Amino acid sequence: MELIQSLYQQFEEYLALHPMTREPKNLYAPADYILSIGGKRMRPVFALLGCRLFGKDARLANGAAMAVEVFHNFTLLHDDIMDNATVRRGQPTVHVKYSQNTAILTGDVMMIQAYQCILNYGDAALVKSMLDVFTKMAFEVCEGQQLDMDFERRVDVTLPEYIQMITLKTSVLVAASIQLGAMIAGASEEDQRHLYLFALNFGIAFQLQDDVLDTFGDGNKVGKRIGGDILQNKKTYLYLKALELGSQEQKSRLLALYSGEEKLRDEEKIESVTHIFKQTLVREYTAQLIEAYRDLAISHLEAAHVQEEEKESLTLFIKQMIVREH
Repeated sequence: MELIQSLYQQFEEYLALHPMTREPKNLYAPADYILSIGGKRMRPVFALLGCRLFGKDARLANGAAMAVEVFHNFTLLHDDIMDNATVRRGQPTVHVKYSQNTAILTGDVMMIQAYQCILNYGDAALVKSMLDVFTKMAFEVCEGQQLDMDFERRVDVTLPEYIQMITLKTSVLVAASIQLGAMIAGASEEDQRHLYLFALNFGIAFQLQDDVLDTFGDGNKVGKRIGGDILQNKKTYLYLKALELGSQEQKSRLLALYSGEEKLRDEEKIESVTHIFKQTLVREYTAQLIEAYRDLAISHLEAAHVQEEEKESLTLFIKQMIVREH
C-alpha cells in the first residue's frame, strides 16, 4: 500500500499545480470543482503505476495520469445528469451546484483537455500509439453508458450482457490507464497486454463491489445515497442474479417493483428490493464472482515482467480494494 499511497500523493500534488482554471471562469471553475472534491484517483494512480512497474520515473506518466482523471470526471458530469444524481463524493453534483447546461459544456471541455494532455508528449510515435489506446477506450466507455441506459428499459437483460456493459463502462478506462503508463515506460506489447487484462479484470471486480455497496453499503462512507441503483431500475448483477435464483413469487415482485407496476415511496422500494436480495443470497454470489475476477486479474499480473516486490504490493492493494466499504 505504501507504493500506491506515494503515487496517489504524487498525483494530488501534480493536480494541485495544474488547475484548469482560465477564462471564462464559469466554464472552467466547475472542472476544478469536480477534480478537487476527491475520489480514489485509481485511474491516474494506475497510469503512474504502469510506468513505475518497469523501472521508470512515475512522473513521466503525469500527463497520462491527468488525461485519464480528467476524462473520468468528464464522464461523471454527464452521467450525473443522466442519472439525476444530486450528490457525488458527498458533495453537490456539478449540475446541481452550477446548472445542467454548464455541466454539459464543462464536460465537453474536459474531454478536449484530456486529449491535450496526451498530445503534450513530444514523441510523435508514442503519441500516436497512446491516442489509439485512448480513443478506443473513449468509444467503449460511451458504448457502455448507452448499454446501461438501454438496460433500464429492457426486461430481458442477461448476466453476460451486464458483465459486458460494466467492462465497457468502467473497466476499459482502468485498463487503458495502466497500459498508457506502460507504453510511456517502453514496455513490450506482451507486458502491455498482461497489464491491460490485469486491470480489466480488476475493474470488473471493482464495479461489482460498487454494486454491492450501492445497496448494502453505509451512505456516509460511500458518499452517496444508498439504493440509487434500485431507484433508477438499474439491472445490476444483484438484480439479475435475484431473478435467476428467486422463487416465482420473488421474481414477480421484483419485476413489478422495477417496472413501476407496484407504486411505493422511494424508501419502501429500496427496502422491498433489498429484502428480496437478502432472501436470494445474491450478495454472497456476487462476492464469489468478485473473487474469481480478482484471481484472474492477479494471474495476468504474475505473467508480466515486473519486479516481484511491486507485484506483491499491488496484489495486496487489489485484494483490499475489492472488499472496501467505500
